[in-house]
Amino acid sequence: MMMIRLLTASLLVAITMSAGATTGDVRSIAAAVDEHYNQLRTLQAEFTEVYRGSGMERTESGTVWLMKSGMKKPGKMRWEYRSPREKLFISDGKDAWFYVPGDHQARKTDARKLDDIRSPLAFLLGKSKLEKELRGLSFAPDVTPLNALDVVLRGVPQAFADQISEILLEVTPEHRITRIVMNEVDGSVTEYRFSDQKENEAIPDARFHFGPPPGTETVEIEPGH
Repeated sequence: MMMIRLLTASLLVAITMSAGATTGDVRSIAAAVDEHYNQLRTLQAEFTEVYRGSGMERTESGTVWLMKSGMKKPGKMRWEYRSPREKLFISDGKDAWFYVPGDHQARKTDARKLDDIRSPLAFLLGKSKLEKELRGLSFAPDVTPLNALDVVLRGVPQAFADQISEILLEVTPEHRITRIVMNEVDGSVTEYRFSDQKENEAIPDARFHFGPPPGTETVEIEPGH
């Protein structure tokens, strides 16, 4: 009986030490990711967006440009979709536009009150700390990374809690985020994969401005609609 107790106590100590080490590792990785992105002013990458929900799956791809703004202002974004259909999501920090050339319509809303699932991606430019943005940040050993050397973290987002129940981040040994998976409250999943990342390259400010082409209907959208 004494031997069983000793073995049990040893196991509990080992589990506790392991849990402490894991927590520390998560914190150090999160801090390294923060440090990497905090020094970025701009980021350009190729992206693949996969949506799964309501019995369907949709895959789109294109190029994204991100530019850091002041601490109290939203960052600038340009999501240029090329496949399978051209469309554009763009924000200059003041106005946000969604435009599909084939629809001859451009939707406009206030970027500062933007209720769009792409908005949480602002932390790619280090506007906040991962541990503050994602509650309960931990490893996700049940999720297979795209690259064997990467690690996957999970956490519950502070913002967009009414839309997103959990976020998964795949982090490379260089502390770059190459995949973001958003598990939404309705059971659907939106996944972003990033490749060919280019950091701190000059991006013309004009890339984040949009003017509706002639003949395009402009629709003002109230935030939350």
